Formats: sequence, structure tokens, C-alpha cells
Amino acid sequence: MLTMDLLRHGALEGGVKYRGHVNDPLTIEGRMQMDKAWKNLNGKIDLIISSPLSRCAEPALAWAGESGIECIIEPRVREMFYGDWEGKTIAQITHQYPGVLEQWRKNPEGMCPPGGESPEELRQRIRLWWAETCIKHDGLRLLLVAHSGSLRMFIAHILAAPIASTRTLDMPYACWSRVSHSNGENSLCFHNNKLTRGT
Repeated sequence: MLTMDLLRHGALEGGVKYRGHVNDPLTIEGRMQMDKAWKNLNGKIDLIISSPLSRCAEPALAWAGESGIECIIEPRVREMFYGDWEGKTIAQITHQYPGVLEQWRKNPEGMCPPGGESPEELRQRIRLWWAETCIKHDGLRLLLVAHSGSLRMFIAHILAAPIASTRTLDMPYACWSRVSHSNGENSLCFHNNKLTRGT
């Protein structure tokens, strides 16, 4: 059986935005949020897989170095590319594209940010990466450090749920979840652990 813990990055400088591939740094609190989750996992993880974006990769590489395990930087788990929405706030996008973001936040199926990546493209790259990971790392316990969009889509894939389900899945900063794969079946073990129940 393969077990994978999922950790979203912590809070970022500059507040809430559709960052996508924009590399804003973690706040001090954001890094502390992630380190708190790692303390519950340190010594129990065989391999870390991280998005290449610095808000995920910097903590992941540091943890791997401290614990003497490998960290793989995996482009396929990076955040969705939001095209013209990159780095903009909700208010800015709403002003520039009236009504579009409202629909996107209800159900983004069949939509695509101008110049960006569609949810279907995101799901495809996540699906292919997971299929490869289940074969390559079977029997290991992994940690995936990634983003709200990519992790929501990953959990939707694990549950065989529609893309629209990603819009009702709570994914706060430093959200910690766990999935598993055994005998060809995917399972969601828990979602949004509050760090009070142990592992």
C-alpha cells in the first residue's frame, strides 16, 4: 500500500490572490503553520514530493535535508496557471471580468482563465502523475507539498468526484490530509486534520 500525506503551503505575503505560478514568499506565520504539520510527520515519511514553487519547495527541501530523506521537485503538482488572472485579487478580477469569477467559483468545468490553464488540463496532469507515482513508489509513505488548486483537484480525482466538487472542498493554509492507494483502489483517509489528533 502507498500512503501519501498532503500539505498545502501556509499563508503568503500580500494576502489572498489568484497567484498561480507567482512566487510570493511565505509569511513567518505561514512557515510556522507548515513546520507544525511537519513535526507530526517527521520520522514517518520515506520521501517528500513538492511543487517547484518556492512556497512549497523551500520548506520541503529544508525538511528533507534535516531528516536525511529525498525530496523530489515535481512540476506536475504545481498550482494551476491562471493566465491573465495571475497575481490579481478577487476584486481586480471581478472588475476586469464581470460575472466570470462568480461562475468560476461555483463550477469551473468547461472554463479557462484568459491565457491560462483549464481545470480539465490540471486534472489530466495530476491524474497522470498519480498513476506513475502509485507504481514507482508503492509501499512507501510519501508527503506531497502543494497548493489549494492542485490538491483540491487531486482529492477530487481520488474520490472520482466531478471537477465542480473542488469548489466545496475546504482547503485552508497548511491544510493536512491523507490519501492511500492499495490494489488499484484510491481512498481518502482524512481531510483537514487540525493537528490535535496525531497521525
